[in-house]
Amino acid sequence: MRTTITIDPDTEALLKEETARSGQSFKVVLNQSIRRALGHRARPAVALQPLFTAAFPPALLETSMNRLADALDDEETLRELQA
Repeated sequence: MRTTITIDPDTEALLKEETARSGQSFKVVLNQSIRRALGHRARPAVALQPLFTAAFPPALLETSMNRLADALDDEETLRELQA
């Protein structure tokens, strides 16, 4: 999230000192400081697991999913009209 805040001069000096000491960016130091002050630790890494075990069909890799959905919908509509 991007936002604009007003930082007091003494707080800015503390953040800049920590930036120089740690070699981290101002953004990283600011976020770490806010988390620490609010009692939160860094978020643990999230383990992602695949939903499907089968590989994605190679024939569909270059296909627009919206066009595919439209084509399937058209086929269903034609079947309904022919019934």
